[in-house]
Amino acid sequence: MAKQTSGRGQRELRVKVKSARGRKLSSTLWLERQLNDPYVKRATAEGYRGRAAFKILEIDEKFRFLVPGARVVDLGCAPGGWCQVAVKRVNAMGERKDKRVGTVLGIDLQEMEAIPGTTLYQQDFMEDDADIKVKEWLGGRADVVMSDMAASSSGHKQTDHLRIIALCETAAYFAFDVLEEGGTFVAKVLAGGAEGDLQRLLKQKFDKVHHIKPPSSRSDSSEKFVVATGFRG
Repeated sequence: MAKQTSGRGQRELRVKVKSARGRKLSSTLWLERQLNDPYVKRATAEGYRGRAAFKILEIDEKFRFLVPGARVVDLGCAPGGWCQVAVKRVNAMGERKDKRVGTVLGIDLQEMEAIPGTTLYQQDFMEDDADIKVKEWLGGRADVVMSDMAASSSGHKQTDHLRIIALCETAAYFAFDVLEEGGTFVAKVLAGGAEGDLQRLLKQKFDKVHHIKPPSSRSDSSEKFVVATGFRG
């Protein structure tokens, strides 16, 4: 089915995926959505490893924490789109000679293909000495700790919400151990935001706590992001 694109007089073809034996309807619909998602297409065209790259781009456009010279830790960084964005914005490869050179450190449980400008570690950030290792690797404290992690879906909305809030809370405690004063914490939550104890905790530790749903986050997704700025140390 073709649709007219606005103001260009061109026609954009929508990909229709046929059902196949052994493939669930939900899988067919997911594949069809991926093939027709403009952010997926943009990610491919612009060399990002996934559409999630645009989420951190849009969040940073609003809050401006990925600045040249910043030291960034990306928790659960696979497949690496957030790291790719951070590398460019903090000048981790030193391409802008008139700007400070930043550092991007990615942590994930799984082994990953190298990302230019990023130092990757196969590490569980929940281990007791993970914060000590990260500060050693950075040669100091971080300016930004960010996380696009999500717990595996159980199919039960309330359970999934509790799981992701718990994961976000664990990432927050990690951030408290490694962030520089004035630093920023960014993490995925679900609709309703960072609730209860986590919300109060973040407000105690940071000057400002915001919630945002970036335009690239799918409208049918319940995800939001908490952005806590001005870490008090």
